[in-house]
Amino acid sequence: MPEISFSGLVIVSAVAFGAPLFLGLFPRFRLPAVVLEIVLGIIIGPAVLGWVHMDVVIQVLSVVGLAFLLFLAGLEVELDRLRGRILRLTLVGFIISLILAVIIGFALHAAGQTLSPLLIAITLVATSLGLIVPVLKDSGQAESDFGQLVIAAGTLADFGAVILLTLFFSGKSGGIGSKLILLGIFAALLLVVGLSVARAGRVMRLSDVLRRLQDTTAQIRVRGAVLMLVAFVALSSRFGLETILGAFMAGVILNAVDRDAMMTHPNFRLKLEGIGYGFFIPIFFIASGIQFNLHALVSSPSTLLRVPLFLLALLVVRGIPAVLYRPLVGDRRATAAGFLQATSLPFIVTATMIGRSLGLITAATGAALIAAGLLSVLVFPIVALGLLRGPGMKAAPADEVTGMMMSEEM
Repeated sequence: MPEISFSGLVIVSAVAFGAPLFLGLFPRFRLPAVVLEIVLGIIIGPAVLGWVHMDVVIQVLSVVGLAFLLFLAGLEVELDRLRGRILRLTLVGFIISLILAVIIGFALHAAGQTLSPLLIAITLVATSLGLIVPVLKDSGQAESDFGQLVIAAGTLADFGAVILLTLFFSGKSGGIGSKLILLGIFAALLLVVGLSVARAGRVMRLSDVLRRLQDTTAQIRVRGAVLMLVAFVALSSRFGLETILGAFMAGVILNAVDRDAMMTHPNFRLKLEGIGYGFFIPIFFIASGIQFNLHALVSSPSTLLRVPLFLLALLVVRGIPAVLYRPLVGDRRATAAGFLQATSLPFIVTATMIGRSLGLITAATGAALIAAGLLSVLVFPIVALGLLRGPGMKAAPADEVTGMMMSEEM
């Protein structure tokens, strides 16, 4: 057995524990924990102190953390909300985002700032669903129709970005046509698995066994969810697709088939969040900081200037389509939705890693993109919260937006 050191993981675990504790002790620091985790990762990594390097243990746990982040993001998706006016609005919004992103990507390429305009465009259209959902919960908007509108927009953005990244920049061999065929087969298999799981859950004998074992040391439902996550990730990799697609879809399908969670197993989601947010996900963000190329970012003024440029690009690409929401939610909530949609980091980190491995993104551009993502996570949710908590702003009453949509469609 090869010698494996856990000393780096000890430091990473200490940072994962200390970051939210510090923010809890000093609530005046209105800083998202993820930002502090990445910044501390930069400090303990090779760029500053050099205490921790990316060894095998941290690398593997970081990959699992990314998978869990997307898996839990998928669990937030309410497919029954993706219909009618909401679906049309968010779909048109994503198309507008994609057009804007392509224009900006080619403009940056023409200015000599990027090597691959399409990769930059795809990177800009994503929204960090796992980061904006907590903001919506804090403001009491997550369960409202406004919150579900934002979540639906983030869902389409993330899903579309993952699909586009898989089709055009997957490290696997094969052209776009073959990848489309594989994607179709993969989708069909996901549908079969989802229907099978849903049907199995309605078998009385199996349901009774699951209920009996769910809160024992077997933790059978948690084990089943982890099995689904790992299986979907492995399946997507087997089909030559990006593994982040499999992780996200595992959460979406589990949420779709698990409709009685609060009746028979109310603690199931809390257990999954405990595994993800309590262990794996912080390691992913800290590891992202450890791998951050600070030297490439500060090596030249032109690289530093790319950071506000990319930040503005995020706001333009994902913020402008939120204008479509104004007739439904008003100016203030539409503006808040624009800032939330422009919040992006995990996908930027992932796309940057893929781009670096393919030689399509330089170290300087990758560092500037990640820095812009950090700033978006730091600034945009705070602005959105300020708008949502402003004078006269309350959580949208149940079915407020739905009622408006029905009246417009009738």
